[in-house]
Amino acid sequence: MSDRLKLYARLVRLDKPIGILLLLWPTLWAIWIASDGRPAPYVLIVFVVGTVLMRSSGCAVNDWADRDFDRHVARTAERPLTSGRIAGWEALTVAAVLALLALLLILPLNGLTLALSVVAAFVAASYPFTKRFFALPQAYLGIAFGFGIPMAFAAIDGRVPAVGWVLLAANVAWAVAYDTEYAMVDRDDDLRIGIRTAAITFGSLDVLAVMLCYAGTLALLALAGAMASLGVAWFVGLAAGASIAGYHYGLIRTRSRAGCFKAFLHNNWFGAAIFAGLFVDRLVAHGSA
Repeated sequence: MSDRLKLYARLVRLDKPIGILLLLWPTLWAIWIASDGRPAPYVLIVFVVGTVLMRSSGCAVNDWADRDFDRHVARTAERPLTSGRIAGWEALTVAAVLALLALLLILPLNGLTLALSVVAAFVAASYPFTKRFFALPQAYLGIAFGFGIPMAFAAIDGRVPAVGWVLLAANVAWAVAYDTEYAMVDRDDDLRIGIRTAAITFGSLDVLAVMLCYAGTLALLALAGAMASLGVAWFVGLAAGASIAGYHYGLIRTRSRAGCFKAFLHNNWFGAAIFAGLFVDRLVAHGSA
């Protein structure tokens, strides 16, 4: 049983928390803006734990959907499902149990949050299949990874204001940036097996596209800050994010696998910088009130 649990932990990427962090930061942006920096403890716990559960569930579904492709990609060939160490039904069972636990967490919240959770679950479960036909599956991933944003506003405000949708759009742009960096690592393998990714769609313009997406992310976040009447610290956080994006350009401009993968992982700090600016901004606002 111990060995089985270790395989399940690898299936849901608990050994690789970057996906959790890329989901968590935009959710925290939304929670802090919606609550004016004073989230209710239960709401905060629900969204943090729910993020871990739904990202883990999504990984299990992704591996099941991609099981016939992953064996042809060097980076994914040894995943537990792809290598045959667990069965397909086990992966789907793990995904269902984790999704059910996430649903139980939000049952005490309002009806709009519950309705949005159904949409979020559908988007997360269907994302792996978009790589078969959609030229920019990373944009769809951005919706899946960002759906905690409208859910957070719904849970706190009972509605999703315009700023919530602007934040979601910013997250889509950010996801295209970081997941294109990730796709650049596997471009040769993906071309061989027929998977569609933004790195393939953008072709020789991939580096430019990534940087334009970072610029779009920061512009939309600046707009969200203006809509929410955020202060100087928020924009200092955006400036820090811009410098991090510049660092990523240095990593990806030669398109080396190691550099692109390092840039992808480093996006945790981009999300953290934005949240740090927001956190300080709300502390200053309440301290001067």
